[in-house]
Amino acid sequence: MKIGYDAKRAFANFTGLGNYARSTIGNICKVYPAHEYYLYTPKKVADGASDFIHDIKNAHIRGPRNLFYGTFSAAWRRFGIAADAAHDQIDLYHGLSHEIPDGIEKTNIKTVVTIHDLIFKRFPHYYKKIDRKIYDNKIKHAVKFAHTIIAISEQTKKDIIEFYQVAENKIEVIYQACDTIFEKKQSSIALNVVKEKYALPANYLLYVGTIEERKNALVILQAMLELPSHVKLVMVGKKKSYGLIIDAFIKKHELNDRVIQINQVDFKDLPAIYQAANIFIYPSKFEGFGIPIIEALQSETPVIAAKGSCLAEAGGPNSLYFEPSNAEELAGLIADLLADESKQKSMAASGKKYGEKFNGEKIATELMGLYQSILSR
Repeated sequence: MKIGYDAKRAFANFTGLGNYARSTIGNICKVYPAHEYYLYTPKKVADGASDFIHDIKNAHIRGPRNLFYGTFSAAWRRFGIAADAAHDQIDLYHGLSHEIPDGIEKTNIKTVVTIHDLIFKRFPHYYKKIDRKIYDNKIKHAVKFAHTIIAISEQTKKDIIEFYQVAENKIEVIYQACDTIFEKKQSSIALNVVKEKYALPANYLLYVGTIEERKNALVILQAMLELPSHVKLVMVGKKKSYGLIIDAFIKKHELNDRVIQINQVDFKDLPAIYQAANIFIYPSKFEGFGIPIIEALQSETPVIAAKGSCLAEAGGPNSLYFEPSNAEELAGLIADLLADESKQKSMAASGKKYGEKFNGEKIATELMGLYQSILSR
């Protein structure tokens, strides 16, 4: 079988959509080495960007085949890939992030598209008007012509049905795999090295995610005001304009010595940062899935997450949940959990067990089963 992937984000994006693309491609190439995989990416692959397919002989990187599309890479992704995939005799093409190329519906290639979330539909004020229009056009085309749609959560499946009136039987829920790097327990030496590298306190609460309004990190700071002064918070994530609100709150309430902000970390250091934390907090108002929760569970760190959207799907029955606007409720959950070491250990163990359902090999098996089902129709 020849399988094609939209691999732009696998090589160029090192956050959510990029992580999904790398884990999907890397896992399926390794678990099913008998097939051939074609990775379509518009830009030259930088050193180190292809490490996720290192030593995999059945993965072939493809770029634009002429000067025009090499110059106008966005046009190639939208209009050129279909012809290139047909030229490569691809059997099935998987658009990993909301889109499939125009014209591929006129070929014999079967298609799958992954829809991660429709936040721009549910919360349009978070997005520019032009961006909403672009996202909407791409998704309309994808859900109309793809043979099957993958939703990465039951919440996203519900949103696809609601906003695009897609038949339920056209949508399959297949969760995102968690990188295996989080499964390995870090040694005390490794933990200390990372703590020293980022000047982390001995004990801390942890937030990992973009610092933007929807992610709602401010509620954690508000909860900090209700907690003893020795409780510290580490925030890992790139700041957007919402970061100004965060900084102003920290300054106003004199939290500088209790809040450590880290704009960017090496991915290889993240497992140690998770594992050294007492509690992981994910207060997002709405998500398509919430992979940082899975990373925390795999790291055996207890999770407190916001109610609503899909976070309970990611966190499972043994994590704790609060109303995303209720700082007092959050503070109470944190205080109770910090005071109960046996509950922390119980949540860590049950969370690790629940996190096994997001194992890369398991997800790859589900994907290949779907591919084979589509091709047999």
